[in-house]
Amino acid sequence: MSWGEFWVVLAVCGLTMLACRVLPLFLLKGRELPPLLSRALGFIPPAAFAALVANDLLTPGMFDAGLWPAGVPLVAAVCVVVVACKTRSLLWSAVAGVASYALLLLI
Repeated sequence: MSWGEFWVVLAVCGLTMLACRVLPLFLLKGRELPPLLSRALGFIPPAAFAALVANDLLTPGMFDAGLWPAGVPLVAAVCVVVVACKTRSLLWSAVAGVASYALLLLI
């Protein structure tokens, strides 16, 4: 790739990023979104976080080392889900996840 092609690709990427991030702000400024759309947009952060967590919990070769080493993160994740449902607190969910993972590694 030549320098000229590089600068063209960089400019197109920059314009695309600006169009996707800035243009909706200007177009939707002062407008009220429909309730269904607002509710749907609220699911984006948890879905993105779930995708990141699932990517770390479930890997193709996770059972190669045995059942227990593969099960430790899954059991810790179940503990986090239980604490999160009970307390609705990010702090206590994080504490429960770290504590349960550490305790399970000691077993």
